Amino acid sequence: MKIDTSKKRYKLRVVIPASSSLTIYSRSLKKMTALGPVCVATVVNKMEKWDVEIIDENNYSKYGPRDKFGLPDHKQLQALRPADVIGFYGGLTSTIPRLYEIARFYNKYCKVTTIAGGQHFTEDTMVEALSSGIDYIVIGEGEETIKELLSVMENKQSIDNVRGISYLKNNEVAYTSSREPITDFDLLPLPDFSLVRYARIKVYPVGRIRGCGMNCEFCTVKGKIRCAPPERLLEHISSLVEARDARHFFVVDDFFGQRRKETIRFCKILKEYQKRIHCKLSIMVQMRLDSAKDSELLTAMRDAGIDKVAIGLESVIDEELKAMNKNLKSRDMLSLIKIFHKFGFFVHGMFIFGYPMRENINFKMSAMERARHLRRFIKKARIDTLQVLLPIPLPGTELRERLKAQGRIYPIEHIGWEHYDGYFPLFEPDEPMTPEEMLSSVRKVMSGFYRFRHMFSVALNIFYFPSLLFSLHNIKSGWRVWYRPWRNSVMRFGGWIVEHAWHSNLKKGHFFRKLKQIRRKSVSQELS
Repeated sequence: MKIDTSKKRYKLRVVIPASSSLTIYSRSLKKMTALGPVCVATVVNKMEKWDVEIIDENNYSKYGPRDKFGLPDHKQLQALRPADVIGFYGGLTSTIPRLYEIARFYNKYCKVTTIAGGQHFTEDTMVEALSSGIDYIVIGEGEETIKELLSVMENKQSIDNVRGISYLKNNEVAYTSSREPITDFDLLPLPDFSLVRYARIKVYPVGRIRGCGMNCEFCTVKGKIRCAPPERLLEHISSLVEARDARHFFVVDDFFGQRRKETIRFCKILKEYQKRIHCKLSIMVQMRLDSAKDSELLTAMRDAGIDKVAIGLESVIDEELKAMNKNLKSRDMLSLIKIFHKFGFFVHGMFIFGYPMRENINFKMSAMERARHLRRFIKKARIDTLQVLLPIPLPGTELRERLKAQGRIYPIEHIGWEHYDGYFPLFEPDEPMTPEEMLSSVRKVMSGFYRFRHMFSVALNIFYFPSLLFSLHNIKSGWRVWYRPWRNSVMRFGGWIVEHAWHSNLKKGHFFRKLKQIRRKSVSQELS
């Protein structure tokens, strides 16, 4: 423990590492921040002798010091406001190389204690993390653990008394006793976004539910569902509206419709709140597709002003859905999406392309044929915005364990964590597909959706805006008819810009060369 206990006050700096590459979410990252680090930082900021700041490298304005690469200059940050402890958010695996880079700087050159937490850190990644500039790993939720850990440091007590951490002891990974998940969220302070320095937050992440009962093979979010009362979520939203003039929110709950009665009650009190303050809020949520069958829930959401839903559709191929542990059938998907559109929702469809089959399942389909199925479905479903990713065998998931047992995952020393963002093939795919074909097919699907020509649609819709005057008898209906195509055109043109830039960067990089080296090595090993 390297904390200077002679000080009267201490500083914790929490760092959210920069994303490794451009994605369709890159623009959103510049408008948002991650909720988890803010929750942890807020708890520490309430401690008697601690001050906290958060540096989000993805949302970092011109006023923050930068290095020669345009990234936050941590040497200058440390000189301006020396931190005693640095915390790192490891919730996104693709940011881990950047996380390690900063951790080594603080640990080796600044001689400060480093702590990391997040879903990337599992039993498989502990040795790597603790050998890469990290002193302590927080396992699971961090609010209670971080308080206990910092208090122990402050009072020079034994680290073994802190529950829910791992660290190196005699050059081996040591684990302390586990900590039970938080169940009473009213004991926690509301997340304080003012702790995020140099950021311009336009969309605020909020949440009420932790855990998920869906048990998808590829997902890191597991465990028993734990919910805060609807009133707490409204209190958080209202505090942001009143203190920070917030208008746009993203509910991070993996399934907004869980605990249905409480969700409907939240919608009702949210509706009343907006009516009372004479202000309409923009709120996006994540939902399961089969929520379309619950008309009472959808009506309550629309009455509350919730108009955007992100839905994990995952695949239009039944065999893939079965392999994922998804309880969906492709034949039902179109009709359910139509219901969301009927209620006036904007639908953001999320797909996983080329999901690997389980053993002993005799199913083969080319990448071209899969892409054809998907493009046909997207067109019929009239999805407003789209995300198509390749499967990501994240640490701690059943998918990674299955593929690792089959010897199909490309070695991390060749295809590193920075590629774990869904835009790169990370394992040997099912026959007859090749990794190059998978990547090419996703590119074709996305480029067929996000096109340059939508720039002209944006201009055309602006030209038609005066036609709303002819709808004065029903201006609300006329606005809806005009706004959807205009908004979608803006989003699709913006998506084209990101996709075009990503493809240009791919050409400049060495990914395909690495892939060929791995496959040549694999072939030579088989021959020998």
